[in-house]
Amino acid sequence: MGDYLVVGIHSDAEIEKNKGPCIMREEERYIAVESCKWVDEIVKDAPYVTALEDLDKHNIDFVVHGDDITTAADGTDCYQQVKDAGKYKECKRTVGVSTTEIVGRMLLLTKDHFKKVDEDNPRATIDSDKISDFSKGSSSLFQTGINRYLSTAKKIVQFSSGREPKPGDRIVYVDGAFDLFHAGHIEFFKKAREFGDFLLVGIHDDITVNSVKGGSLPVMNLQERVLGVLQCKYVDEVIIGAPYSVNEDVLEKVYKVDVVVHGSGPSSPDSDGRDPYGLPKTLGIYVNVGHPMSDLTTTKILNRVIESRQRYIDRQKRKSNKATHELELERNALYKTEQ
Repeated sequence: MGDYLVVGIHSDAEIEKNKGPCIMREEERYIAVESCKWVDEIVKDAPYVTALEDLDKHNIDFVVHGDDITTAADGTDCYQQVKDAGKYKECKRTVGVSTTEIVGRMLLLTKDHFKKVDEDNPRATIDSDKISDFSKGSSSLFQTGINRYLSTAKKIVQFSSGREPKPGDRIVYVDGAFDLFHAGHIEFFKKAREFGDFLLVGIHDDITVNSVKGGSLPVMNLQERVLGVLQCKYVDEVIIGAPYSVNEDVLEKVYKVDVVVHGSGPSSPDSDGRDPYGLPKTLGIYVNVGHPMSDLTTTKILNRVIESRQRYIDRQKRKSNKATHELELERNALYKTEQ
């Protein structure tokens, strides 16, 4: 649609006022958006309602939003000014992918009697039988949790960099679930990239993640997690469904890996009790690293929802009511264009 992409990011206060509680803090969201390979510039603390002066201030030619109306707390269209000025364009929303959808999934994991995911014992987690009980009797507010996004090969190719390592490039390998892709993952990738020239990321499949984390994890399916990783500008290539233990195939068959980097947190043993990084440690190519967001984990994000569960349930209810109003606005707008 254009040549240079500027993304405005709302503050926590603006989102709280107009939508409800945030899951990711604003600094975390700044890091996440800034790391996207398609983003050229970010605007921090962007107003929730976009005014023409905001466009002029940042030299913006037009605004792009998904094909659904977004309203402010007072019920007005957030983009009405730019629409009236002819500086608004729409793109199709990706079906099954939204913050509301992901919150719905997490709420299914967070009823009071569910266990929290234990950082020191990742196998002690949420009871999947309780999840199904909760899901069967839940309202439509939570049913979004079963509608997971399925990507196509074409979509994955669109996200891939298509870059191959040059002769002499140092290949860095990292692996993990990378569920609820967040600033902690991004800062880890950024740090790992410093050890070489080409970052290869192994992403464990859903069954592997579930066998380690337990319960109903991961929250996001493999395809969603792959796309989340691929959009990050620090990542060059991924191995989809990488083995939990780093083996000879990983180190030799895709690319010749020079160094395997792991975060500062503990790793669970493989199903046979082995250290998943035993081979790279033996070969002397294993490195542990810390980074500025080391304390941010998928577990912490889940626990934010657990600890404020009622607030997020209220958020989903408000979002549902708001969606009804927004649908009415869309119908009115369509009616006007047909006149």
